[in-house]
Amino acid sequence: MKLWAHRGCSQNFPENTLLAFEKAAQLQGLAGIELDIQLTKDGQIVVIHDERVDRTTDGTGYVREYTLAELKRLKIDAGSYPHQKIPAMEEVFNLLEERMKAVIRSGTETQSGTETGSTPGMMSGLRLNIELKNSVLPYEGMEEKIIDMVHDRGLEGAVVYSTFCARSLEKIAYLDSEAELGILDTQISDCMYKLKGGCGATALHPFWRAMDLPAEQLRGYTVRAWMSGHLYPEKSTGTRLDLECLEKMGITDLILNEPEVYLE
Repeated sequence: MKLWAHRGCSQNFPENTLLAFEKAAQLQGLAGIELDIQLTKDGQIVVIHDERVDRTTDGTGYVREYTLAELKRLKIDAGSYPHQKIPAMEEVFNLLEERMKAVIRSGTETQSGTETGSTPGMMSGLRLNIELKNSVLPYEGMEEKIIDMVHDRGLEGAVVYSTFCARSLEKIAYLDSEAELGILDTQISDCMYKLKGGCGATALHPFWRAMDLPAEQLRGYTVRAWMSGHLYPEKSTGTRLDLECLEKMGITDLILNEPEVYLE
């Protein structure tokens, strides 16, 4: 089973911050990092889950009512670490680009028949699952902006796009026919319904406790199940998921709040 960091290492560090992403990038064996994007008042892509800034920062109001410069003045409590800020998507790419390009290089080597085993000291690849937060508030042009940003950096092969909005995935598929798309919903049956509707998705992204289809119907699909709950700060419970049991349910990937427990 492939393990992903949900909004970075979000159980022990503030979600969707450079700190949480940096901690995730240090984990050997992590498949990738999931994050959420929205647009500012001045059309900049920022990384934040909620449509409002109230829960995760010392500010109030909707993300789209702030310019990037104004958002950068808000503080995110990080406990014993320095205060964090809402990252611009460019900052996240600056942090993770080399790890993402390692995924692309690995794929190229495999296609050319070169042995890609794990050489000591070699940088392991890391993918990015970019969730477009446009199912509550529409962000005109967000698809074009993120596609252009990914292509400008040559990172197409290391990105998965996901959203609850099937029409948004249709748009991404139109803009980039090679893009990997994951359709989000709570029940996996609803994910499948949207996928069968022709949104262009090839992966199903359900809530991990909403696997209401038999595993036999999920064969051949990538199923990236996501967690939820209070993400930061949250005390560790010491309870570990039974990954083997989840695999038998048809889950191929798990997007975890605390992947370090399973990888360190």
